[in-house]
Amino acid sequence: MVQLTSGFLSVTGYVRENNEDRFHADEQSRFFIVADGMGGQSAGEKASALAVSVIPAQLEERLDSLVGDEDKIVELIDAAVAEANNEIMALGEIDPALNKMGTTVVFLIKSEKQLIIGGVGDSRVYRLHDGAMEQITTDHSLTQALLDAGTIKPEEAENHRYRNMLYRYLGCKEGGAGTNAERIDLISGDRYVLCSDGVCDGLNDDGIKQLALEIDNPQEAAESIVQAALDGGSKDNVTCIVLHAV
Repeated sequence: MVQLTSGFLSVTGYVRENNEDRFHADEQSRFFIVADGMGGQSAGEKASALAVSVIPAQLEERLDSLVGDEDKIVELIDAAVAEANNEIMALGEIDPALNKMGTTVVFLIKSEKQLIIGGVGDSRVYRLHDGAMEQITTDHSLTQALLDAGTIKPEEAENHRYRNMLYRYLGCKEGGAGTNAERIDLISGDRYVLCSDGVCDGLNDDGIKQLALEIDNPQEAAESIVQAALDGGSKDNVTCIVLHAV
């Protein structure tokens, strides 16, 4: 049976004063989550911390009984993300200091022969298969929406002024409207990268691909991707999980 090995790292970076990123790596390698908080002061930290608390709690409770039933797992993760979204919004209404807090979230869940991958916001999951890399998740950013509409070209999107403006994230009404989960066959030899947008702020897709392919130890790969993003000028917190299917 194909298993997942993992490596991960999250750092504050060279510019921010605090780390608003959070991640969860299940000890049994059943699921992995990256969340990138936003909202200023400590609000972003609270939002991302809520996401990586509420969602894993729901998965821990029911995931083992659903392994092999990917339809039910998608329902489970969508419900867990919606619950996290509701809690973030509710806390923001109660505490004025947290009023505009939010977080992105991306996840990878292992079933028997498939992986369920999705998210909300602009954190990303990449898959490397047969030497090629593709982005599995879709950015819920205004720039991506313009790109999808054909209003701008791919080369314009890289540094577009709306690149970091999100229309969907946890903490807004649309945040609980599903995770666009994809089902990917679990194939030995494939590699996956889950990351906050701090990685992409300092390292392009080709750079991520090169490091993820060249480095055979997932922990070393995660550390190298984070450092390369920092060296490339990332101004954000940087979080990366690297997974190898073996």
